Amino acid sequence: MALHGKFEDEMEINMPASKFYNIWKNEGHHVPTAAPNRIHAVHVHEGDWGAAGSIKIWKYTVDGTTEVFKEKLEFDDETKSVSFVGLEGDVMKDYKVLKPKYQCISKGEGSCLLKMTLEYERASENIPTPDKYKRFMADLAKDIEEHHLKA
Repeated sequence: MALHGKFEDEMEINMPASKFYNIWKNEGHHVPTAAPNRIHAVHVHEGDWGAAGSIKIWKYTVDGTTEVFKEKLEFDDETKSVSFVGLEGDVMKDYKVLKPKYQCISKGEGSCLLKMTLEYERASENIPTPDKYKRFMADLAKDIEEHHLKA
């Protein structure tokens, strides 16, 4: 089994593409409020919330385990894409590369198609593919959508 891989998935959410994208680009500090069972805290380690290259540290729970993830933010305003390049943290013990990415494509006034990509490189063949992080991305997007619909 290859050490490198990429998961791709998509789902439609009832939220404008610009709103979902802006949450990740500029308002990441609101994510723990939108998804308190998954994301417990986030803070800027270097840079500013909306600055490309800023580094954030996330505390979250995936499959019942609390973890920490330090990432560098990359974004593309033209394609409404935001990527989180893994630098350090619990997940980086098993993966040399972990890069989750959301791309928001407008489907009209109140909805968007969310393309989710998870690029990875396992540290060894004994490490499983990061299926739980793929599910986590989709579940987190649903939590943010539900929070938006209640507001």
